[in-house]
Amino acid sequence: MFAVSLLRRLHPLDWLAGGLLALGVLCVATGLLPRGPAGDVLERIGPLVVFLATVIVLAELTGKAEVFDVVATWVARVGRGNYALLFCLCVAFASVTTITLNLDTTAVLLTPVMLALATRVGIAAVPLAMTTVWLANTASLLLPVSNLTNLLAADRVALAPSEMAATMWAPQLAAIAVTMACLWGFYWRPGRRGAVSYAPPAPPRPKDRVLFRVCAVACGGFLVALLLADVPLWSASMAAALVVVVAFAVRDRGALRLSLVPWRLLVLVPGMFLVVETVNAHGLHDVLAAAMGSDNGLVGMLRSAAVGAGFSNVLNNLPAYLAGEAAIPEANHQQLLAQLIGVNVGPVITPWASLATLLWFERCRWHGTRIDLRRFLGTGLVLSVAGTLSATLALAATT
Repeated sequence: MFAVSLLRRLHPLDWLAGGLLALGVLCVATGLLPRGPAGDVLERIGPLVVFLATVIVLAELTGKAEVFDVVATWVARVGRGNYALLFCLCVAFASVTTITLNLDTTAVLLTPVMLALATRVGIAAVPLAMTTVWLANTASLLLPVSNLTNLLAADRVALAPSEMAATMWAPQLAAIAVTMACLWGFYWRPGRRGAVSYAPPAPPRPKDRVLFRVCAVACGGFLVALLLADVPLWSASMAAALVVVVAFAVRDRGALRLSLVPWRLLVLVPGMFLVVETVNAHGLHDVLAAAMGSDNGLVGMLRSAAVGAGFSNVLNNLPAYLAGEAAIPEANHQQLLAQLIGVNVGPVITPWASLATLLWFERCRWHGTRIDLRRFLGTGLVLSVAGTLSATLALAATT
């Protein structure tokens, strides 16, 4: 009975994650994927899985300490009732959260904060929601920590966090600029947002100031270590998460639950890697290699970015990157980074194009915010094409 009850409580994404892992294990067991390549894949993603688990725990507990709520409230207060200023501040808030704490953090934690803020100050929720989901994807180019695909790409081209930032700053600025233009035109301009001004909220007061300060310092230290110290990402995120966990163990032990660990992601990622590696070995590699070509110049970069964006919206950006990476010649770093742009900036059309978008839809449903799917698809198509193209051209112009 307990097992049946547990199965009934599983979310569709849990079934997807478990199914992919089971399929991946089956591919290895049947010999469709030889054990050698399977072992190489699992060895490669080991540190990534540790990083993913610890950074999500860090972000979840930071959210419980009200760090995001305080920042969001101050953003609204600084806006002083001016929608244009609030728009710029929300863009900056969502972009910084994505860049420094991972796009899934933005989707999981910033979305409910933004939606609650909309309710608190009496403004339309959809513009804030769209700001969150679009920038969760398009602002994830700058650092390895920003996106799981970045971690894979940085490992392939041997870029330290500071070196990746020095390479991707122009594409990142271009992607955010295009996102801002689309957000304002489609969702924030007068006539779309439903009000002329808003009433700033009251000053924020976190319930536990000690936890608030510890979590804020831990996140800041994590960012400093990421940019300035030559340490593995997984060790930096683990250290920051450990500090926060200890603080909660002392101040609020009840908040420390096994549900903080992103079990779904920890099951999904290995399964997805194994399945994609299997499909790649049985024909997908040749198809993608022909589609992207082997040109490391502008034409090859544009082709790779387009294939990455298109494949992401058909399936998902993580398998799109994995398959595309294997089809790009080892020495073609610019072509690989262009494909990275496609799989990061491009997956904003379909709800399943990135895990962050799936998580965002779930949070919007929980809050009761209705998202018009046709409008989501149409406006996302414009952003995907314009954002991917502008970021790829910016990369070509600065490298």
